Amino acid sequence: MIFLILLLLFLTSCVSGTFVVNVAQTSYQAEENQNITLEWTFSSRRKTSLRSISIICEMLTETRTYVLFHLLRGVESPESQDPEFSGRVQWDKDVLTEGRLTLHVSRLRANDSGKYECEILVRPDGSNSRRCWLNVTAAAELQTQRPTECPQLHWWRDILICIVVAFIITSLLNFFTAFCVFGVPPTRCSYVPVDSLITKERDTV
Repeated sequence: MIFLILLLLFLTSCVSGTFVVNVAQTSYQAEENQNITLEWTFSSRRKTSLRSISIICEMLTETRTYVLFHLLRGVESPESQDPEFSGRVQWDKDVLTEGRLTLHVSRLRANDSGKYECEILVRPDGSNSRRCWLNVTAAAELQTQRPTECPQLHWWRDILICIVVAFIITSLLNFFTAFCVFGVPPTRCSYVPVDSLITKERDTV
């Protein structure tokens, strides 16, 4: 693997510097266990054969470097790939000769966060490299963030609860007010005609 990397670097120093490589995005954001596509573009002639293309893509961290993808003269070299990415990286062969490098990384992990750099060599056009950043949010962090988002998503429930509580308090206040004024609950109050009261007074006399 080291020999292949040194060979690619040697070939890089032997070609012109007019070759241009760009990234589709400078940064990517994803969640753990999701899939993502990283893309680079490079200038090439219309008739570029696959055998004229050599690529090495790496993930750079503070502690070490991981080989993500290695292509030597159009042939993928899986033995150069770091075990951390084994079976998780796919590439589109059809669009590579058109000047596009697309890497599909599946089942993302939290430790996949870092800088991703691809060195692309197309003989005899030249070589160059560009890097992008990927930030993968861990599942544990997502669980801690979700409770803080719930009150914002269900604010209408708080309003409904306030209305119900206000209605209950108002009803209780009306009940106790009626009880204090009439001496009995308003539902038990009965209407007594004035004529009947006068008749009862006469009978008692």
